[in-house]
Amino acid sequence: MKDFYKFLAALILIVLISAPFIEVIAGNKDRSGQAGAPELLINPFARGTGWGSANVANVRGLEGMFTNIAGLAFTNKTEVVFSYTNWLKGTDISISSFGLAQRIGESGVIGLSVMSMGFGDLDVTTTDQPEGTGATYSPNLLNVNIAYAKAFSNSIYAGINLKIISHSIPNASAMGIAIDAGITYVAGKDDQVKFGVVLKNLGPEMKYTGDGFSIKALFAGNDYTLTVNQRSEQFELPTQLKIGASYDFLFGDELRFTLAGTFVSNSFTKDQFVLGGEFNLKDYLMVRAGYTYENNVTESIDNSSRTNVYNGPSAGLTVQVPFNKEKGSGIGFDYSYQSTASFKGTHVFGVILFF
Repeated sequence: MKDFYKFLAALILIVLISAPFIEVIAGNKDRSGQAGAPELLINPFARGTGWGSANVANVRGLEGMFTNIAGLAFTNKTEVVFSYTNWLKGTDISISSFGLAQRIGESGVIGLSVMSMGFGDLDVTTTDQPEGTGATYSPNLLNVNIAYAKAFSNSIYAGINLKIISHSIPNASAMGIAIDAGITYVAGKDDQVKFGVVLKNLGPEMKYTGDGFSIKALFAGNDYTLTVNQRSEQFELPTQLKIGASYDFLFGDELRFTLAGTFVSNSFTKDQFVLGGEFNLKDYLMVRAGYTYENNVTESIDNSSRTNVYNGPSAGLTVQVPFNKEKGSGIGFDYSYQSTASFKGTHVFGVILFF
């Protein structure tokens, strides 16, 4: 009971801290599209996306660096994750991710992950050559995460994640930082009940700078030109508050079914409710599915009241092979699919090594 009061106090603290930055009761649909760095809302890992990131309360290991950083504290010893995302198939946009988590001491875990979003080669256009100059360029979106999580007791786990955000094209760039903070509470017989809260993407505004904002202009009444620098507008980050719960239904020692639900409060888009379930057969085979609901998600893609390309359903699969059961080492192969109203969905492929 003492641990529960600690968790409740931490929950109240997170909500109070987030109040100035996010509308806790309802997402602000009128601000849709006004935030920058939208890639911060994309989960690059297959296990979480397989059930719509419903696992805020029960995420385990390195994948917690996106879903709930407190889950990083459950890393057994060492985890290495490689992930590739074919985002909105048909757009030629891809996401490559790498992560490393390492336990230090009895209760602490440090983590590092890198997420790179590629858009392929785009044509360079100018005012004089709107059809293209023949040259190409490649935008680069890069997020680096440095995290620490700790088990404070058998029931309370918490973590913090520092994000370094980089956007660049050849003649303009933007840099920023953000912080995630999360907590997980575990209770019940055999730790079947779990609650999780996480505040994501809390940070200062970002701004683009560079030669791309400079133009040459003819000075009025003279025959010479000047270089004029323009200022870009600052933009905010897409802050989120997530509150989740899960329950494990145990069927002997071989089969587990986890039911999980999460409420997502978005500062710039509609709020979401996520419900998901996962079957786990002795940690060898995991099958999961989820549904993400928000207002007007079932409307036609042409309906102006719809603001999300995703339809709601998602599904995923994990096959895991142990190397040494006593040491807890092995390899896992992950896949997930998220349904979209247009394009051909989002596909995520992942490999995890744990030892």
